[in-house]
Amino acid sequence: MKSILVFGSINIDLVTKTPRLPIAGETLQGYDFFTAPGGKGANQAVAAARLGIATHLVGRVGNDDFGRQLLANLQVAGVHTDGVLVDTSITSGIAVITVDDAGENQIIIIPGANGQLDESDVERLKGLLPGATALLMQLEIPLSRVLSAAQAAHAANVPVILDPAPAQNLPDELYPLVDIITPNQLEASHLVGFPVNEIETAHQAATVLRQRGVATVIVKLGAQGAYCTTASETFFVPAFSVQAVDTVAAGDAFNGALAVALAEGLSLREAVLWGVAAGAISVTKAGAQPSLPDRDTFDQFLRDRGVINL
Repeated sequence: MKSILVFGSINIDLVTKTPRLPIAGETLQGYDFFTAPGGKGANQAVAAARLGIATHLVGRVGNDDFGRQLLANLQVAGVHTDGVLVDTSITSGIAVITVDDAGENQIIIIPGANGQLDESDVERLKGLLPGATALLMQLEIPLSRVLSAAQAAHAANVPVILDPAPAQNLPDELYPLVDIITPNQLEASHLVGFPVNEIETAHQAATVLRQRGVATVIVKLGAQGAYCTTASETFFVPAFSVQAVDTVAAGDAFNGALAVALAEGLSLREAVLWGVAAGAISVTKAGAQPSLPDRDTFDQFLRDRGVINL
């Protein structure tokens, strides 16, 4: 059976809604608050599992109410959690998120158990690599563990799909281990050192990242769409027009759908379209994991737009 392996963070999201995002030193009155399961690793795992593929997550939660809630939510979504360690020494990871009426957000992350990942977690991951069609990773866990996991996947001939978020500098030795990198505009700008905000600058950024050793670069351009380049092809997939409510987890929805499409044998162009579609669906609902579509919702979205005939 095909499966996807995810190595990354598991958070509880504490979400506040305000008409607009505050500026430095400003106090605003919000109008809503809720908690939701999140964390980029968990989000990507749920995104893939809901689209119908066996998905295994390796990470950590704390031995607290949040940790128990997070594990239960993952299991309900169909994610295999045998690779998730309950760390009794620290609390679960927390993300404090503010979302405005335009769907834009600001996020503060308290790593908690996510920051404790060590080589023992990588060893658990190695046991799940056989049979995996891809390893999905992000940067809400220690970068040294991301590198170790990428090395393990590379040695096992498992493709590595890296979402370089939150934005930070990457070690030179990581780039050649990454088969597909999927930065958004901000992350791409950070990695290459110049603004990336449309197709031309996305092309320039992708050229730099491929020169560093990445085989495939997909720059997520938000409401514009996604730009992709490899050694053999370059293309742009425009975004679907939707009413954005909350952009949290849109990138995670993209990566989960991308990985599922490739696991199902679709072309890279089709897989990027799947990613764009899943991201579009996710921004129409509030919360991270609550916004991620199941397969029926996803297929109906594409049918309604004439993309597939199922």
